[in-house]
Amino acid sequence: MAEDQDPNFSPWHEGEVRLQQEIGVADRMARVGRAAVREYLIEQHRLFYPLLPFVVFGTVDDAGNPWATLRANHPGFLVAPDAYHLNVRLPPQPGDPAEEGLKDGDAVALLGIDLHTRRRNRLNGILHRGTEREFAIAVEHAFGNCPRYIQRRDIAFVRDPELPDFSQPVQLDRLEACAADLVRHADTLFVSSYMIDAQGHRHVDVSHRGGRSGFVTLGAGGVLTIPDFAGNRYFNTLGNFLVNPRCGLTFVDFHTGDLLQMTGSVEVLSGFTELSAHPGAEHLWRFQPAQIIRRSGALPLRGELTSD
Repeated sequence: MAEDQDPNFSPWHEGEVRLQQEIGVADRMARVGRAAVREYLIEQHRLFYPLLPFVVFGTVDDAGNPWATLRANHPGFLVAPDAYHLNVRLPPQPGDPAEEGLKDGDAVALLGIDLHTRRRNRLNGILHRGTEREFAIAVEHAFGNCPRYIQRRDIAFVRDPELPDFSQPVQLDRLEACAADLVRHADTLFVSSYMIDAQGHRHVDVSHRGGRSGFVTLGAGGVLTIPDFAGNRYFNTLGNFLVNPRCGLTFVDFHTGDLLQMTGSVEVLSGFTELSAHPGAEHLWRFQPAQIIRRSGALPLRGELTSD
């Protein structure tokens, strides 16, 4: 039975444990991890995914670069036939740099997030492709996240998501003009990261980061500084950064459907001086983009901010 999870199971790796130890919660998080992070989907999550009109993927391309992306389809495109698999029905998007990491046998991550209810669940596992438009993810880790820092939005389709995506990816040399404005005014981003364990197995993660508009700072040379506010102490993203300082970022323009996707190097910062410029932040991380791709209108959804 799925409920008979190994009592010695621990989802935390050395990077996550190091951060948990820094703030004195490692022992508590060892217990929390065994209870909250499972190797299967609980019924609540199995019922949640089919309700979603879009999902966030974290993938890794053939050169080892992590990417984050959003993919949309009519609700019901995600189905869990059992506790150990999530079936996904999506048309391919050749212009999406994350597509390269959606091949049979690839390690992937998935974030299901409902922006209206601010509910979110995450999983990672191995992709098993059936057809060009269908694949399954064999679950390795699955867990829920709290709703903090998610900006509530009403989501609606503006075109049929089953139709081909005709957006042309544009490679940018640097963040400028519209791309820089999108970053400076963002209240939401998605971040993909990964680590490789002692057995050589890749574990991918994709997560949400949010705050007030302008919470991301764009500095000289296109370097982004991003605050990490108090959360659930899992430290999946920052823990991955400590053992593998690479990540992929995606910013969304919910008014136009534009996606700004980047991959590059990352550093977790220490020191109270820089933290003081970001009230409420417990950690900061700095991202240096190596590749930047803008895909105008790639997302067939639009989102309007709503009040709580």
